Amino acid sequence: MVDWPLLSLLIWVPIVGGLCVLAAGDGPGAKRIALGVAVATLLLSIPLWTGFERGTAEMQFTEFHPWIGAFNVNYHLGVDGISMPLILLTTFTTVLVVIAGWEVIQYRVAQYMAAFLILEGFMNGVFAALDAVLFYVFFEAMLIPMFLIIGVWGGPRRVYATLKFFLYTFFGSVFMLVSLLYMYSQSGSFSILDYQELRLGLTEQILIFLAFLGAFAIKVPMWPVHTWLPDAHVEAPTGGSVILAAIMLKIGGYGFLRFSLPITPDASAELTWLIVLMSLVAVVYIGFVALVQQDMKKLIAYSSIAHMGFTTLGVFLIFAILQATGGTVGAALGMQGGMVQMVSHGFISGALFLCVGVLYDRVHSREIAAYGGVVNTMPVFASFFVLFALANSGLPGTSGFVGEFMVILSALHADFWIALLAATTLILGAAYSLWLVKRVIFGKVANEQVAALQDLNAREFVVLGALAVAVLALGLYPGPLLDVMGPSIDQLIQHVTVSKL
Repeated sequence: MVDWPLLSLLIWVPIVGGLCVLAAGDGPGAKRIALGVAVATLLLSIPLWTGFERGTAEMQFTEFHPWIGAFNVNYHLGVDGISMPLILLTTFTTVLVVIAGWEVIQYRVAQYMAAFLILEGFMNGVFAALDAVLFYVFFEAMLIPMFLIIGVWGGPRRVYATLKFFLYTFFGSVFMLVSLLYMYSQSGSFSILDYQELRLGLTEQILIFLAFLGAFAIKVPMWPVHTWLPDAHVEAPTGGSVILAAIMLKIGGYGFLRFSLPITPDASAELTWLIVLMSLVAVVYIGFVALVQQDMKKLIAYSSIAHMGFTTLGVFLIFAILQATGGTVGAALGMQGGMVQMVSHGFISGALFLCVGVLYDRVHSREIAAYGGVVNTMPVFASFFVLFALANSGLPGTSGFVGEFMVILSALHADFWIALLAATTLILGAAYSLWLVKRVIFGKVANEQVAALQDLNAREFVVLGALAVAVLALGLYPGPLLDVMGPSIDQLIQHVTVSKL
């Protein structure tokens, strides 16, 4: 393991780099500096993987420095098998977003690139923070650059979408702050690890659980607090949609694993029915909603909600399994499946939004009806689009299959009907994904604009090619990722099965 402050570098290098990009102005150097900073951050994240000690659930790469001594607030960082893969996903995706916006963004280029770099630092901070105040600061700070990304470079209804996004996410996090302050009053500490050892009564746990649910369910987002996401995606620029879907939604799932389950296990058990219900509604109902969309971005946005329902379902299946069988056999499969689904969805949803961006840059329309027969003029692009759509459908051999299959298998240990309803995503996902492919990619050339399309340039090929490799690598060989997260998941299961009452 490295003995230098790796996590601090992963947080502050992109933030300082973003400020340097701002200082450079809109000249040609801004994009090169932004790409250099993003690549440097990605390279810095590699030792997280290579130096990570497998077989242990202990926090690694830890850093601890006093921050606000009067209130026992500390600059405390660390990662385990749950958070480390999400940091790698963040650094990888940010590089692709910077490359994808290289030619597309024509005004306020420096501000655009800087916003993504600063956002990257904040998101890394969320995944690495082990102090509740530090976590909350990064959690709220993320809203600022994303607010600007949608509000400045978004579509014609960007102000409405931005305000809706901000109000939803900020409102939910207020309740989380109250719960963090209450736990501080009980423990005298803001350490997240100390909170996990608190012995709280059932009423206290339920109130804290509901407070966390308000914050994290909106971030995922879960039904019925999902309505901000389609508007945000439709109005956001392509890079904003990619980061929103690939990373920011995962913070909700991560919050359930880091806060809700270990801090309020008894309340989680009591309210499992609620989370399972919300997750299944997302999988089934939102899948039908995606099926009728005429805007490609909206379709993929609703698809994201449906697929993230698998994450929350997998995470909370442990309590349904305990209630059904009295044991935890299959619980690890569900949690690991939820984690794999988070990473996989980051690859697939990011790739699909980038594909829509490629078409929008050429035709300036996201309407499905504006396309048809794209394969005739863009065969390379069509190959990537079909691959990602099949992965979104859960095709075996792609990353989209692994997480969903694990969660369905885990659900069979809890209840056949839960597994059956969850499995409908394989039908609905194929329906809306393949129908989208049929209307956009195949058939005769629909109009003169499609006939004039040019295939992928080198920059676009690199971005989509990198995501294609990631989707296939995780789909064909998920073992390394499962090995990393396994001990942390096992420890979490042991922790939550011990009542704190």
